Amino acid sequence: MTTRAIPAIPALPAPAGTDRMLLIETFVRIVEAGSLSAAAAQMGGTQPTVSRRLQLLERTMGVRLLKRSTHAIRLTEDGQRCYERGKELLATWQSFESEVRGAGDEPAGMLRVVAPHVFGQDQFVEPLARYLKRYPNMRVEWLLHDRMPDLIAENVDCAIRVGAVTDPSVVAVKLGEVPRIVVASPDLLQGGPVPQDPSELARLPWLALRTFYRTDVSLTHCGSGDVQGFDIHPRLSTDGLHALRNAAIQGLGAALGSAWAMQADLAAGRLVHLAPQWRADALPVYLVYAPSRFQPARLRRFIEIMREHLPAELEAGLAGGGQPVRG
Repeated sequence: MTTRAIPAIPALPAPAGTDRMLLIETFVRIVEAGSLSAAAAQMGGTQPTVSRRLQLLERTMGVRLLKRSTHAIRLTEDGQRCYERGKELLATWQSFESEVRGAGDEPAGMLRVVAPHVFGQDQFVEPLARYLKRYPNMRVEWLLHDRMPDLIAENVDCAIRVGAVTDPSVVAVKLGEVPRIVVASPDLLQGGPVPQDPSELARLPWLALRTFYRTDVSLTHCGSGDVQGFDIHPRLSTDGLHALRNAAIQGLGAALGSAWAMQADLAAGRLVHLAPQWRADALPVYLVYAPSRFQPARLRRFIEIMREHLPAELEAGLAGGGQPVRG
């Protein structure tokens, strides 16, 4: 079976007056929207206009950028390179505009943010709402998952991360810290006294939050600073904090989790705070973004809102004024 090569397109200069940035933006929109018609809808134009811009960009560059079929579009190898460079050019241009217009310029456009499932559904929705209300020309894609995204490849402006940031290629702004406590259902204790010491906790059945602990737990005394650790053999392991909390409420085992996520259940008596004088190390919370010579106004304003209106659970843990640090 032979494979037909994609014919080369002779490179031609763009007609006088052509807005090359508009051609590049149109191409990037097509790729991210998934079709010419969707890109046209986003840009407030028509599909024939978008198609003409794509053809003009291909003629200007002298390469085929997309493979189109009835059901889908795919990037060619040249198209992939053009897409990656095009995003960088657009970001630089937007930053340049922001710098020239001044720091007070109101941002407009799309901001893509990745946030952890639990924080993204609860704590950070209020500052997100403040951002959208303050800047009515902004739109936000609020993507919820717990893994660290590839900021460049996935076209993500920033990510909110719980836990240490180890990637040296990103900039991380520390927002605060989340205290963690040990809890269990009263049913698990079967009417016995509440354990006060880590040695008593080691004898209980356990649940594990795989993201942060799997086979052992280490606790520090709030007063003396003494540290005690012990091994656990979890009956259930999960990567979801809500699942961990609900499993603890069902009496399946003791659990170590964010204090704020347990407060309502502690107040209602569905959970009991075990060894209340002991804590696990608090988890840092960072806002992470890719380094750039020019920072778009949309991202700069978002960072400002996040630092101005931190969830109460993070304010006490804010260290060093939240200054950017390398991961």
